[in-house]
Amino acid sequence: MSLPEIVSRGQWRAARAELLVKEKAATRARDALNAERRGLPMVEVDEEYVFEGGDGKATLLDLFEGRHQLVVYHFMFAPEWDAGCPSCSGFLDQIGHLAHLAARGTSFAAVSRAPYPKILPFKARMGWTVPWYSSYGGDFNHDFEVTLEHEGELVERPGLSCFLRDRDRVFHTYSTYERGLDGLGSTTSLLDLTALGRQEEWEEPKGRASALGAAAGSERIRYHDEYDD
Repeated sequence: MSLPEIVSRGQWRAARAELLVKEKAATRARDALNAERRGLPMVEVDEEYVFEGGDGKATLLDLFEGRHQLVVYHFMFAPEWDAGCPSCSGFLDQIGHLAHLAARGTSFAAVSRAPYPKILPFKARMGWTVPWYSSYGGDFNHDFEVTLEHEGELVERPGLSCFLRDRDRVFHTYSTYERGLDGLGSTTSLLDLTALGRQEEWEEPKGRASALGAAAGSERIRYHDEYDD
């Protein structure tokens, strides 16, 4: 194994300071990219998708659970498989307490093509509590380009899609796939993909920080059991 060079503490501090300049530049570039993402146009979702979950049948609007935004993780689990994708399982293992997303008016759900009776025992095995729905028999996975046809066969790929709700109208605002999922999983990384972002005053474009009222902004982070519903 090739290990880093051994140096004095002073040499390390000098090297660290040099790297910090580049890290800060990367942070500013990321903030600018996130602002550009929030400036993307959106597309109204007219298709009447039907999912199956723990409470039976559900529409895409139902998955919002009454909140303004929805983040869907496209979990690779084909109908013929006996278990979900290991890599997708690793991703869901990283998802923190959903109360922090909910406090910013954002719901999270996983969706797979496998029938719900297959999803349920695997979800129990993994010990997850995140909402997980089956899109079995519908076009949701195809329409959002996570189930593709390749050489006459259907193949799955991981992805994540963001949606925004205006009353009963649902809009698709963003999707990313495969390597675009790298580094995601924390509350802020997921919010950065949404149209309303982290809802903090410093974000561009202005005017979205107050979209959800008193729950917005990092200064209002609570213990997850102290948020109001």
